[in-house]
Amino acid sequence: MSKQTAENAIPHGGKLINRILDENGRKEALNKAKNLKKKELTVREVSDLEMIAIGAFSPLEGFMTGKDYDQVVRHMHLSNGLPWTIPVTLSATEEETASFKNEKEIALLNEKNEVLAILQIEDIFPQQKELEAAKVYRTDSKEHPGVNQVFQMGEMLLGGKISLVNRPQHENFQAYRMDPAETRAAFVQKGWNRVVGFQTRNPIHRAHEYIQKCALEMVDGLLVHPLVGATKGDDIPADVRMRCYEVLLSGYYPKDRSMLSVFPANMRYAGPREAIFHALVRKNYGCTHFIVGRDHAGVGNYYGTFDAHHIFSEFKPSELGITPLFFDNTFFCKKCQSMASVKTCPHDTTEQVSLSGTKVREMLKNGILPPPEFSRPEVASILIDAMKS
Repeated sequence: MSKQTAENAIPHGGKLINRILDENGRKEALNKAKNLKKKELTVREVSDLEMIAIGAFSPLEGFMTGKDYDQVVRHMHLSNGLPWTIPVTLSATEEETASFKNEKEIALLNEKNEVLAILQIEDIFPQQKELEAAKVYRTDSKEHPGVNQVFQMGEMLLGGKISLVNRPQHENFQAYRMDPAETRAAFVQKGWNRVVGFQTRNPIHRAHEYIQKCALEMVDGLLVHPLVGATKGDDIPADVRMRCYEVLLSGYYPKDRSMLSVFPANMRYAGPREAIFHALVRKNYGCTHFIVGRDHAGVGNYYGTFDAHHIFSEFKPSELGITPLFFDNTFFCKKCQSMASVKTCPHDTTEQVSLSGTKVREMLKNGILPPPEFSRPEVASILIDAMKS
């Protein structure tokens, strides 16, 4: 792959989409919305709406039509041939779609009945729930949080371009909310030509720190880009995680070569498909490289240990336009007296400091700091305090 720079890390599809109306367009749309039929969005749909509008989901300009939906579900590409692995859809009941079928536009609302956007209805089509579950999530089990969400959606899907009227309001993480255009500008201002992105929905422990710093040896800058949209109930809350990221980056990362910004999307827990999706979205944010862990975006035992790595071989590097960096299982080796991985350490597993998530949670609940070889004590202290409260 040819060298990319922050100035020319091309957005997916060649153009960074912006579907946010200017002030004149906004006033016109608000007046129009008074006479349009209305559709209330779910939390996930509000998140997707914002991600489309700011260009994070480029080249999407709206919710998928039937043609794109079918191609993405079956073949992991949009109808124009571009790679895309996760359906981005707007669901509706059959009753709702019956009232919308003769409408060219409808207003999209939040739970407070405030107008967020105007949808140009281009297509109304049935959701293929069984097929979507099998193809995207590789299971039909409703125990899987992504599959469960699919089966809770309406029977029909609405496709078409959106125009954002009022941006969803967020009270948290204001200092870290940066749109793709803003992260791209920041990379240029910092002089970063090669930027690696790191997706996370968990606190960063020493193994994560190790692979981030290995990646940082190859590039100019690191974007730690934690997901702060909706996650499953037993994940650690985003506000707790953000405190962990702040203390870690301030104490252990070079300030001129690392950056923290939030990713306001929802988790799908789609494993391998979501690994590709996360890489493409980080390309839109300006990253040239992307870290892919062993069980990226995984949940339970639905995916093989390295499925998130293997799926990248199903695409040509030129198709994706971002360089994946694959990392194996990492740990602290008592014999080596350093962080290592199965690729670099010759010693027996008895020398590895590696704890299960269950064991770590038990220690934290009991106010016990995990060994420093597993977690920085400052991070563990934040998690202990959060569990107490």
